[in-house]
Amino acid sequence: MNKSAPFTQNQVSFYNRALTSWLNVAEGGKRGGKNVLATLTFCVMLENHPNKLHLIAGVSVASARLNIMDCDGYGLINYFEGRCRQGKYQERDCLYVKTPTGTKVVLVAGGAKDGDEKYIKGNTFGMAYVTEANECHPKFIQEVNDRTLSSFDRKIFHDLNPKGPLHWYYTDILEQHEAKQRLNPKYGYNYGHFTIADNMSLSMDKIETLLTTYDKKTMWYKRDIKGLRAMAEGLIFANFSDEENTYDDESRPAGLEAYAQRYAVVDYGTENPMVYLDIYDDGDVIWLDREYYYDGRKEKAPLTNAQYGDSFDDFFRARPPLNMVIMDPSADSFETELKSRGYVVRGADNEVLVGLQNTATMFFKRKIRVHKVNCPHTLSERQGYVWDEKARQRGIEQPLKENDHCMDGVRYYIKTMIKKYRLALGR
Repeated sequence: MNKSAPFTQNQVSFYNRALTSWLNVAEGGKRGGKNVLATLTFCVMLENHPNKLHLIAGVSVASARLNIMDCDGYGLINYFEGRCRQGKYQERDCLYVKTPTGTKVVLVAGGAKDGDEKYIKGNTFGMAYVTEANECHPKFIQEVNDRTLSSFDRKIFHDLNPKGPLHWYYTDILEQHEAKQRLNPKYGYNYGHFTIADNMSLSMDKIETLLTTYDKKTMWYKRDIKGLRAMAEGLIFANFSDEENTYDDESRPAGLEAYAQRYAVVDYGTENPMVYLDIYDDGDVIWLDREYYYDGRKEKAPLTNAQYGDSFDDFFRARPPLNMVIMDPSADSFETELKSRGYVVRGADNEVLVGLQNTATMFFKRKIRVHKVNCPHTLSERQGYVWDEKARQRGIEQPLKENDHCMDGVRYYIKTMIKKYRLALGR
């Protein structure tokens, strides 16, 4: 078994409270040890729990396996090494665990989608652990709550990274339990808040390296590092520098075409604007060198996919061949058109919030440069690329869907092509 780093007093206090609490919520910043703490607590209690059937869940089955079963090598499989096996129970994925009180069955489920709750109906769970609980569907969280009501020793565990304070998880779930706990200290609600400072496995050097990837003025720093429920508001890329994130022909690296990888990014539109971005990536800096922007509604002449294919050929053929086209995931028909013309096409990763955070990191590290003359719409959109205030009031975080086509394209490229190690190194 892997040897864990010591727990902090904050973590020990959470564990001790969990012994007598039925709802245990571990919230806070990234790398705060929430998964390891909740998983260890779950494992210890599983040893002597009177119920046979239990549940672990996440946004998907794969997420539950990664965060709870594996948990960076400190999960259920490690804790119960030599006395557990993966298998099926009622045709569902599960882990069989031998304990002093008999063999326990831990079902594995995903809960992000409306309808996922039906896969856990009909069962009574002794304990349930939902990782990234505020990413799951509200109906699933409610069903987990209901499925544990008749447990002989009811225990529910949630871990989560912070969202905005108006998120449904806080307003619909936590607020009612917090109120009941205030009225009755023995109600059984256990809340713990953790940050990277609670992770004793990280050296100060690693923590300092991680902190260099964050702009302290951003929402992501407040959430990921401080573990706060920060609002998404205002400019999304407020850390953009008009000097350090732009360039012109004079400051353009000589011979860039010869040594950099060349990519196209497509944000597809028929009635909305069609955008192509011409990007050079030298492994350190991403050079957004040119843009194509056609607004079919404004021009009163929408183009067909074949016509757009011709415009794509014309726009990109004058320079070195493209390594790849990163395609708007909603543009299947245009993807087919470009593939028929011999282009290598990859669907963009459209995980919006993570893509925005990664893009903000690369702007902050000055690793994205935009041509001052060749990319006028990109620079103009950046100034109006803001959080949707009306959506935020409903607890939903998304960019305002107005004049966002070039900036969506930048996000597509960063989320799809820039790996985590490069973000951490700032290149």
